[in-house]
Amino acid sequence: MRRPDHPTTTRPTAVNGGLLGPESPESPESREAEDGPGGGGPGAGVPERTAPEAGGPERAVPNRTVSKRSVPDRTASKSAVPDRTVTEHAVTEHAVPEAGAPEAGVPEASAPEHGVPSPTTAPPLPADGVTAEAVLAPYLQGQAADFLRSLRLHREHSAPSDAGGQGAEAAARALRRSARRISGSLHTFRAVLDPAWADHLRTELAWLSGTLAREHAYAGRLTRLLDALHQLSGATLPAARGAKPAAKPGTKPATAAAARTAGAPEAQGRAVLGVGAARAGALLERQLTLARTRAHSAALQALGSSRFHAVADAVALLASDVPLAPGTTGRGTEALLEPAERAEQRLLAAVVALPADESAEPYNEAHDAAWHQARLLLRLHRYAHEVVLGAADPVLTGAGHALDLHRDAAEAAAAAAAAARTPRIAPATAYALGVLHADQRHEVEAARAVFRETWPYATAMTAP
Repeated sequence: MRRPDHPTTTRPTAVNGGLLGPESPESPESREAEDGPGGGGPGAGVPERTAPEAGGPERAVPNRTVSKRSVPDRTASKSAVPDRTVTEHAVTEHAVPEAGAPEAGVPEASAPEHGVPSPTTAPPLPADGVTAEAVLAPYLQGQAADFLRSLRLHREHSAPSDAGGQGAEAAARALRRSARRISGSLHTFRAVLDPAWADHLRTELAWLSGTLAREHAYAGRLTRLLDALHQLSGATLPAARGAKPAAKPGTKPATAAAARTAGAPEAQGRAVLGVGAARAGALLERQLTLARTRAHSAALQALGSSRFHAVADAVALLASDVPLAPGTTGRGTEALLEPAERAEQRLLAAVVALPADESAEPYNEAHDAAWHQARLLLRLHRYAHEVVLGAADPVLTGAGHALDLHRDAAEAAAAAAAAARTPRIAPATAYALGVLHADQRHEVEAARAVFRETWPYATAMTAP
């Protein structure tokens, strides 16, 4: 994994075409902007090792001290492990097993008769004493416990007595956050896990996260557009790209005719915008509120479906057992470092392939897909960094926030353009929506500029 004090010196490979992240990039409604770039660690300690069988050879505790590029120490005492137990009122009766408890369906080890040691022996540990299972399993189990806990809170706050709905919204965000991290980890470390199980659970978690995110997406989009309309109706209209800059305040035109010509379009545009802004806001509110209501109904239907209960059952099993690929048990941390490095290289290649600002045409929305793909790859890299190094990469916080703003502005501009195509609307309304679309496209360009300024690996931006 890349460290902040080691800049990139190698040139990444070509973009991995058609790569899908934990949520489908072709669906702009699948969102999670509320998830901060620095949020989320493993949140779970390493489970205790069971005692050796009576009469058998004693197994030494492996040394957890590793090199700089290896996995940090995740060893925690029994008292330091947080209690992940979900109360008995958990939804669908999914409870997280307590630390140290035996797995369901697995009989406890008993001493062999007459003190004869067991003929089976565990696979040898790697040289550094840290296995891939000891790193990946606690992370996935911790995220699964957070998923179940958030699900219980969501059901509790979704009762009719909770009129505010703030608790249910916060629980839904936490639920999507855990689902995204589990899905992203299953995608990155698929070679270490059971591939059939990982692909199925990743697909189901992506469906659940996308379904729950739509309601929040429509609400945030409506708030953004109404605020932008309010600011535009009382501020200077945005100038078109390539237009000549306006005269500085205090300068006088050459002639009186020139003064009238310069002031007439601005005054006329201000009057038309003032008339159309209110109607445009009402149109956007009707359309996006209807879409939000439908998304809310779809989310409630999904949470009560048999498909969702199957996902919850799979996550409950993940909280106690992580299926690994054959031959993975006993492997060292290099089994995790290699997939994490590939995720980082895909991100760097996607950043290099981003279109330059100089070559971008005005309001060219065809370039948005490449930026959305870079955002998905950045998220996968963040989750892999959390698994391997125990925490999010702080140097990517600014870049991730810029890509979130880029996604929000691009989707808001698309919503304004869709509203402007509504049949039989007044010209003033269409004009206000056009100004709003232009304003959001300017926000898209500003977010791209912020990303290029905050991207920490300059060599990846300048590579040919």
